[in-house]
Amino acid sequence: MAALANHFFISGVVQGVGFRWATCQLAEELHLAGFVRNRLDGRVEIWAEGDSADLAELAHWLENGPDGAHVDAVSKQKVEFKGYNGFHEMMTI
Repeated sequence: MAALANHFFISGVVQGVGFRWATCQLAEELHLAGFVRNRLDGRVEIWAEGDSADLAELAHWLENGPDGAHVDAVSKQKVEFKGYNGFHEMMTI
């Protein structure tokens, strides 16, 4: 796995619609590492590490998210690779 990492914030109707679960499923299929969690401000936060093609596929999927979600905006920032092991759902902050 190449040492690339992206940090995303997703806003819209993205909580209570299975966004975290669906993100975990896709991340595992793409062999990405990192985490997904809800934020108290209503956004979903995602940290994803992997190769550029898999990160691009995740970013494309995040534009719409799972059925039931309504994505208003996706913020993406390239960040320093931290070396997460696996992809996990974390507690809301």
